[in-house]
Amino acid sequence: MIRVIPGPACVTLVIDRPERRNALTNAMYANLDLALQAAQKDPDCNAVILTGSDGHFTAGNDLSEFQSPRGDGDSPALAFLRRLAGIDVPVIAAVEGRAVGVGVTLLQHCDFVYAAQDALFSLPFVSLGLCPEGGSSLLMAQMAGPRRTAEWLLLGKPFTAGQACDSGFITAVTPPGQALERARQTAEELATQPGQALRGSKRLLRRAGRIALEQAFDAERDLFAERLRSDEAQAAFQRFFDKRK
Repeated sequence: MIRVIPGPACVTLVIDRPERRNALTNAMYANLDLALQAAQKDPDCNAVILTGSDGHFTAGNDLSEFQSPRGDGDSPALAFLRRLAGIDVPVIAAVEGRAVGVGVTLLQHCDFVYAAQDALFSLPFVSLGLCPEGGSSLLMAQMAGPRRTAEWLLLGKPFTAGQACDSGFITAVTPPGQALERARQTAEELATQPGQALRGSKRLLRRAGRIALEQAFDAERDLFAERLRSDEAQAAFQRFFDKRK
């Protein structure tokens, strides 16, 4: 489930499915999308905090939903990512524990990302027979550089919060258990800014890359759908589920 915690000039969205390390389902993506829409419509909202429950950010997409037929157009995950990329309200991520797959790529669309020193990131798309998503085929190299991106996306090498910060992928590293507190401090600072000036300034910062990002979303969507139907991906999913038995 997604818990929505309102606060002064800020709303906190908690990915709350601890029994599956906060793995995301289609319904959860839809709820995140609705919560972002509500924040955008609220003129008094100057920040959105996105975090996970029980010591983890998110284990990524629930792979069981990848085994169901997918229709044409955007999946609920991609609809959420487009919303996240397009929202004018600043978004702050607080990462503890594991961030996997979409749990990493969504961070590219957050304005501030704070991660605990012992947090661990991974992008296992290729090993699952899939391809990058979330705009990562465009944005990750811009943020972290092409060499790091090749290691993270093509080899699927896990990386630490320190490596993520050194590469410019996240804003700062915090002591374990303190990422959410640091996010709240930033939200309090944002709350003191004039709201419309804040939103307009963020919109300008994202304006130049908007067309290229939408094109990346579309290209990734089409190849991802093709890869989901592939024998490689279905075999990889089966190996994953066999390990859990």
